Amino acid sequence: MSWYTKVSQDISLIPDCIKYFDQEFEAARKEIYIFGNLEKSAASLPGVVEQRFNQLQEIEAILEYLNIENRRLRSKTFKKFLENYNRALTSRDADKYVDGESDVVDMEKIINEFALLRNKWLGITKGLDQKQWQLTNIVKLRVAGMEDATIR
Repeated sequence: MSWYTKVSQDISLIPDCIKYFDQEFEAARKEIYIFGNLEKSAASLPGVVEQRFNQLQEIEAILEYLNIENRRLRSKTFKKFLENYNRALTSRDADKYVDGESDVVDMEKIINEFALLRNKWLGITKGLDQKQWQLTNIVKLRVAGMEDATIR
């Protein structure tokens, strides 16, 4: 079962989800380095890119789900202020009160943390793109006769 499915069924699993993707992030960072046999690195790269890009897409889906839930929560809180407040509020006043509600603030903090996680994973995909580019350059150097070039 994907993390998106788990989180959409039970939002309290967000901390476990973040922990999982942080652990995966640390493993993914090691995959960016070029070392060992170039042919093996080049051969395994498409599979690595596919796996890590799918994880990024799952993070994006969870982030969108959290944004949808945030809009729902804001709407419910906004309606509460307009209908149940002691005095008549303008829409702007109610909107300002919604921004200060603890549930709304907590949800926005979770969204911010998940957005940071997404941005870190975007860095992984950029790193994998650069790895592919560098592998291509190294192969071109070898084709040109520079077999003594080393990578450390």
